[in-house]
Amino acid sequence: MRGTAMRRQFINDPHDYVSEALAGYERAHPRLVRWDRAGNFVARADPAAAGKVGLVAGGGSGHEPLHAGYVGVGMLDAAVPGAIFSSPTAAQFEAATRAVDTGAGVLHILKNYTGDKLNAGMAAEFAAEDGIAIEQVVVDDDLATDFEDDRAPGRRGTAAVIAVEKLCGAAAERGASLMELAALGRRVADGSRSLALALSPPAHPGQAHTSFELGDDEIEFGVGIHGERGIARRPFAPADALAEQLVAPVADALALAPRDQVAVLVNGLGATHQLELQVVFAAVARHLDARGVTPARALVGSYLTALDMAGCSVTLVRLDAELLALWDAPVRTAALTW
Repeated sequence: MRGTAMRRQFINDPHDYVSEALAGYERAHPRLVRWDRAGNFVARADPAAAGKVGLVAGGGSGHEPLHAGYVGVGMLDAAVPGAIFSSPTAAQFEAATRAVDTGAGVLHILKNYTGDKLNAGMAAEFAAEDGIAIEQVVVDDDLATDFEDDRAPGRRGTAAVIAVEKLCGAAAERGASLMELAALGRRVADGSRSLALALSPPAHPGQAHTSFELGDDEIEFGVGIHGERGIARRPFAPADALAEQLVAPVADALALAPRDQVAVLVNGLGATHQLELQVVFAAVARHLDARGVTPARALVGSYLTALDMAGCSVTLVRLDAELLALWDAPVRTAALTW
């Protein structure tokens, strides 16, 4: 590599990047997960008991710990990883669906991307031919893509998918039916919105250049989780001002009022330090306090990343007594445990 312009990364061959990472993940967490090499999906090391609805989520790799990091008791039964920023295949979704079906049906939790929905939909049709009941929840929380255009695919799915997986996972452990879980997941998705900004762009594994360019005094506002440009180029500013630019539109979109309760996800996009994220959360909490809105629960860290993008997203999820209880229910995965 001497004399080239390649960015330095811990990488052997870009074509083997995801499979090598999955092998490492399985080896690091053998009590929690197994990597099914034939079907190319990650499942619980110990399958759930008969009669429990199976939960499957999937999408492109590069967003770790999403989704494989949330496989375990209280969340997912299986995660289906695609290539970097690419949808998994229908065959992967079908293999995972068949593997986690215990007779009560399977819930697919998807972010709103065309490839994910098409391939999961085909898998559902194939599995249904053998009598497996399947429901689909599509998470579409990204406020930056909330366009009034019938030709647009709708809002992208981002970090609110973590809340859907956690809350549906808790309800599934308690014996909720497939239809109950689908209704719950859609309610959580409907009550969630997100916005993200980038301080610097990401680069794909093995590539020399980042996905876009930013000036020293600029941020990219409204970015996607695949390194997409945002909806505006804005001036760099102190953390309080940047946090307000994220949380105010999200709170307005949810029409949050005094005494409302929310879960707050301040999520790092891959290259943002935990200290920075805590500073952002403090600013978000102050803004919610000023509105009389209670940040009843919070996740602050890197939970859905975009390779090595520097930046963060803010997600607000409406909570009520039922959702609070499900949020607090036990969970044991590699990325979330309480």
